[in-house]
Amino acid sequence: MTEHNIYDKYARGEPGYNGGVTSTSVSSPDLSICHTPSIEPQAVDLLHERPRISKSKTDRSSSLLRSASPSLSPSPSRATRSRPREDRGSFSSVKEDDCGIAQSFVVSNVSSLGLDDSFERAITDEADLLGYTDMAAAVALQSPSFCCPCGGFQGWKRIKLSGRHMSKSYSDLRSYDHDKLQWDWETGSGLKNITSVKEKGPFIYPAGESPLEKLPAEVLDQIIPQLAADLPPNGYTPRNVDLISCLLASRTLHAATLATLYRQITIPHSIIFSKFLQHIVQHPALGSIVKRLDFSHFSSVGMGRTKQMNQDIQNVTATTLTRCLELTPRLQEFLVQEHLEDDLDEGVLRKLFCDLGNLRAVDLCASSSSMFRTAFSAVVNAENQVLPQVLNIRRLSLHECSTLSSTTLEILLPRLRYLTHLDVCHTQITDKILSLIPQTARLTHLNLSRCTRVSGEGVVKFLTTHPAAKDTLVYLNLQADVSSYRLLSEEDLETLLPRLTPTLRALNLNGAKISRAHMPLLLPLTKHLEELSIGYSDINMDDVNSMFVPAPPADGEIISVEEAMWTPPSLHYLDLTGISAITPRAVFASSSVLLRPMTQPLEVLELGDNSNRNISGLRQHTAAGKRLGWVVRDLGRRAWYVREPSKDLRPEERDNGKRSWKMGAMWWGMRKIPVAWGEVGGLYGHYMFKK
Repeated sequence: MTEHNIYDKYARGEPGYNGGVTSTSVSSPDLSICHTPSIEPQAVDLLHERPRISKSKTDRSSSLLRSASPSLSPSPSRATRSRPREDRGSFSSVKEDDCGIAQSFVVSNVSSLGLDDSFERAITDEADLLGYTDMAAAVALQSPSFCCPCGGFQGWKRIKLSGRHMSKSYSDLRSYDHDKLQWDWETGSGLKNITSVKEKGPFIYPAGESPLEKLPAEVLDQIIPQLAADLPPNGYTPRNVDLISCLLASRTLHAATLATLYRQITIPHSIIFSKFLQHIVQHPALGSIVKRLDFSHFSSVGMGRTKQMNQDIQNVTATTLTRCLELTPRLQEFLVQEHLEDDLDEGVLRKLFCDLGNLRAVDLCASSSSMFRTAFSAVVNAENQVLPQVLNIRRLSLHECSTLSSTTLEILLPRLRYLTHLDVCHTQITDKILSLIPQTARLTHLNLSRCTRVSGEGVVKFLTTHPAAKDTLVYLNLQADVSSYRLLSEEDLETLLPRLTPTLRALNLNGAKISRAHMPLLLPLTKHLEELSIGYSDINMDDVNSMFVPAPPADGEIISVEEAMWTPPSLHYLDLTGISAITPRAVFASSSVLLRPMTQPLEVLELGDNSNRNISGLRQHTAAGKRLGWVVRDLGRRAWYVREPSKDLRPEERDNGKRSWKMGAMWWGMRKIPVAWGEVGGLYGHYMFKK
């Protein structure tokens, strides 16, 4: 049976055939529970399993047939085509929106596979399906953009009306020679006439001979991942349906698609994890494909369950996590967060740090329970002879792991000889531990924000003299909570600022004792920085203006060559939170250049949190802000003043904020270091941009 015959048979609704695949025949490990049962054992055999046509493919074909003729009976619409990857929803409350304007957020419950409105629906006899009692209104609503006459129609001028006045009315045509001129909707031959038209179909290649199948495996490995959705959908709607279709297309695509499906596993809730674990238990070869286990979106919110209920269900426990790690020996990235902190027992952590030699990235964001602290201390311990002296971990995030002791960190960090990303925000790290980081490490991302046990002198010494940090940093966060302490003094800044590496792109100095005297030291940094945070500084609007326009020379003053060759700043984001002189009135004053076009590429200003009076003042100046092209954007506690993109720029010419050092993020002002490439969402998005 050819593929087209299969489609026709399915479209006619003949019983006993569903494209060769039941609704439970194929599954992606990260699909939701609807339409995602387990993989049959024979589906994994790449050499002997003949590819089968997926039901999703026949659904699409039948929907096209139904839209081609009114004679076909309608059926409820399904998602016929997935949305672009950038527009797919997230299970989390935070999702980046690639709409051209900075700091645009999606906080919605939209599924990743919504209906595509570009497909026309057939006119139905059941007007109630459309919510109309008047059929004429229903027909008018769904009338096609063009009309195709019946097969026997030869044109209006070829119709003889036997002396009558020529007319194009339906009644005249209907009364003329009914035997020769028949109407498809009256004779019931509409489907026959349409299908009788012979159209030149695409050439069908023999099995295994299509150009796509003959591409090298390395090329397919670059093409097929473009169909994958990085973020899980809200609710239980399946995702990666396109990949499932590829899985069933041919043997070659089956093998290439398996690698994409299982390379990066995202677990939004416990049922998905239970199904995934079942798959790799039945087929251990699939576990060897897995490179990433991502629990950053994991939550029971919206499922009607409490934390205790999840523990009773026993889908995600310390035992099942340990079993999963045993079956994924080539795991390279392990991402979890506080919702699983009590399940990270000694067995799980021992497997991570002692047995998985290929592990490159670990994120334990906000894990701070007493059970987690006890288990971590038991594994990362000088008496643990199994703990390797050298760990291959390159990217480590202990963001908000505030309960880990300094003794534990003192044992862990010296073993990370290849470290590039280190996030120890709000931990008990000390100056001594910083100095113990191996000199072979090459830090590009470092977050020491709200670390109260380090000193300004110790941090400056590490950043300016240690081989791991002095020449390679791209992202540096030294934010301090001014309500309790200030990390960097005026003397520390005078030592640090001139010696910061030109590779730096993001610098957060919120809470440092910056004054007007430090502006000449900050100006050179603005020529290569894209993000700069100098909140709670003792400066005024003139000092801020000096970063964007050269200071006018005094009377009789000779301008140097350097001053004459003014280089505009590269700043896209500027944080001026907590500066008393920076108010909405000062921002809109004629003496301020902040909102003028000359400050581009500056596009994001942060002047305080969402409850700050500065943000309230900016909202009161909505009309004035729109005239200048600026609007207020907010998310959670944070709010920004954002420049709208120019209408003269085409969408592809606009800067979407993506940078390699952001590792997939698009927004400006992130406060958590990512350790794996991917779109931002879940609890990680909360700590990056919302908190």
